[in-house]
Amino acid sequence: MIPRPLSLLGRRLATGLLLVLAATLPARALTPEQARRAAADDNESRIAALFELAAEATPEARRFLERMADDALKLDAQGRVLAVDESGALVDAVSGAAVAGDPAALDDVVTPNRVGAAVQAALAAFDLVAPEAATRRGAALALGADPQPALLPLVRQAAAREADPQALQALNGLKARLELGAPEATTRLAAIALLAESREPAVRALLAARLGGDDGLPAETDPKVRAALAAGIDTIARTLKLGETLGTLFSGISLGSILLLAALGLAITYGLMGVINMAHGELIMVGAYATWAVQNAVRALAPGWFDWYPLLALPVAFASAGAVGILMERLVIRHLYGRPLETLLATWGLSLILMQTVRSLFGAQNVQVENAAWLSGGVDVLANLTLPYNRLAIIVFAGLVVVGVSLLLSRTRLGLDVRAVTQNRRMAGCMGVNTPHIDMWAFGLGSGVAGLAGCALSQVGNVGPDLGQAYIVDSFMVVVLGGVGQLIGTVYAGLGLGLGSKFLEAWQGAVLAKIAVLVFIIAFIQKRPQGLFALKGRVID
Repeated sequence: MIPRPLSLLGRRLATGLLLVLAATLPARALTPEQARRAAADDNESRIAALFELAAEATPEARRFLERMADDALKLDAQGRVLAVDESGALVDAVSGAAVAGDPAALDDVVTPNRVGAAVQAALAAFDLVAPEAATRRGAALALGADPQPALLPLVRQAAAREADPQALQALNGLKARLELGAPEATTRLAAIALLAESREPAVRALLAARLGGDDGLPAETDPKVRAALAAGIDTIARTLKLGETLGTLFSGISLGSILLLAALGLAITYGLMGVINMAHGELIMVGAYATWAVQNAVRALAPGWFDWYPLLALPVAFASAGAVGILMERLVIRHLYGRPLETLLATWGLSLILMQTVRSLFGAQNVQVENAAWLSGGVDVLANLTLPYNRLAIIVFAGLVVVGVSLLLSRTRLGLDVRAVTQNRRMAGCMGVNTPHIDMWAFGLGSGVAGLAGCALSQVGNVGPDLGQAYIVDSFMVVVLGGVGQLIGTVYAGLGLGLGSKFLEAWQGAVLAKIAVLVFIIAFIQKRPQGLFALKGRVID
């Protein structure tokens, strides 16, 4: 059964408005011949009859279409079209008069999918005069997907009466689509000029079909109109190309921000401390699961605050991943400083332990993390370019995290001690710095930043035990390319790899893009082992 587009109250109000609109159109009552054509076996004839009924815009036609949408029409032996009313009794579908008989003994009027779509479109035409502006706009957009020339008089009348700006824009667009087949060249030119301003791919296809005579449309013969069609197609093509380029640029910045967040914690643990932490991806996973836990707790304890759970999850994710990192450092890693191979093997083992622990506690399947309302949807910039709110939020968040880590390392006592231990551990110890204590807090800081990355990544992807495996290799590539121990290098490398990957994907595909990025990094490191930014220092003989 096809759902009715309006509520009962909306239908009654729309019927009243239709009476006003019908006064300006050639008003005709529904005839038995029209009813038989709409219920006939030939689909083409049925569809033409349905749109004739919609163009007449009479209450009787609307009632007939609604009954057809509800599969409530019957055919008797004489060929009359009958209907089953709300009480289950038979009535004449044209006059509404009661008819004796058993509905179960009559043949159903079968509505194939194609005819059902036409019924829905015809009912949408009635919604052009609905009381709600959003309904009128939705009806115009729905009818624009398959313009029917028979509806042009109704659309013109609806556009002339429309006061809502958005609904009027949609109606004018629909009217222009219908007027592409108008007999007057001036009308067609005006329609083309209006459609070219929409910059939509569907409009480009419609203009191209009109120019070439495709999709059953007659080819345009007037030279001026053909030139206008070609110009409109070129204008839309340029706009769509711009949208694709800007979309690729935004995707690259978004991917770069994600790589930056994933690699920033590793830039501290590996770049500053020299620890090859193969469990870094699992620390990201811990942050993501902490976000999931906060989401469930807020939903259960304070559902009114659900939209703000991502902000509440940030400190929890940081603390959870930081605590796990400190525990790893105290129990295992502090015994392996200066032994990179043993550190690599030990942290790889820790990563397996963390993944299995998560599987045992939460299951092997992905868990569902929902976006808050303010992170759902996006900004429509162009017809083919929408900027999602969650991606925009991650870009801003990555910038804030970079600034925060930079200030912490350059303006706080902990940052001063970390930099001192990194540059000369023995000298820092001689100056009174508790180097084991600083190692613990520095590793905890890097792990906490990884937790923040997990919190952000939970808003754009799946959260499961294998979440970290997708980012560990990329994180190491970002840190090595940017330069070991250089925060600014991590920023440049993350954004550069993100942009390069997306533009290469648009050119050669995802697999070849990944290979090309890896080959580039290998060649670059061969030429410049210290990365983009090398640590400054002096060699003392």
